Amino acid sequence: MRYFIEFSYNGSDFHGWQRQNNAISVQQVIEESLTLIQSEIVNVIGAGRTDTGVHAKVMIAHFDVQELSKTKNDFIFKLNQLLPKSIVIKNLRRVKDDAHARFDAISRTYLYYISQVKDPFNNSLHYFYKEKLDWDLMNQASKIIINHNDFECFSKSNTDVKTFLCDIEKASWETNINGAVFKITANRFLRNMVRAVVGTLIEIGNGKKKIKDLEKILVSKERSKAGYSVPANGLFLTEIKYSNSIYLKDVKN
Repeated sequence: MRYFIEFSYNGSDFHGWQRQNNAISVQQVIEESLTLIQSEIVNVIGAGRTDTGVHAKVMIAHFDVQELSKTKNDFIFKLNQLLPKSIVIKNLRRVKDDAHARFDAISRTYLYYISQVKDPFNNSLHYFYKEKLDWDLMNQASKIIINHNDFECFSKSNTDVKTFLCDIEKASWETNINGAVFKITANRFLRNMVRAVVGTLIEIGNGKKKIKDLEKILVSKERSKAGYSVPANGLFLTEIKYSNSIYLKDVKN
């Protein structure tokens, strides 16, 4: 039986989502907790791979077991007891046996938070940037990015992906009393892509780069021509969409 599990995590304590040999990851912690509950080795496959320090308000992963060791509510309760406070399980759903958390995702949405006001409560989860930014110009630049689909210039160097093509559905800035939030939705993202996009837009907003140069940067496919990568602490994975057809009758409570 295959299940989709929905959860949130604060990435500050982890070296990203994916299991690593010499560092603690979100995947490892969840797999170890599931294995304890099920009394069998359980592997989980996530919808994506967030980098070190990146957070997820919504993350989806799938795992296979012969049968759940507990009812749905008891399973979620027990799992939350075993997991650290930085990871919270929200839901569990039965899916088709060939459903895949990563490959069946239709779209993913990230938010990046910038604060321009010193705040003892939010600064650890926002990028504190005090220089003046032209948000209107940054929104104009965001529209240019949407019109492209090859984002090699925003990809982490020496990555092992087969294609740099992504279909961006939305990309825009929304200002608030303390700063702004960048929202971007696409079918897929490259490693470090969102942080590189935000860094490039910031350099346009502060005048270090011209908006007319953005087309050249995108066509160049060179990471060195784009902007810097903003810190991971302001980035959140917030939504992952799937077709309803992959879900089966809900697990009994």
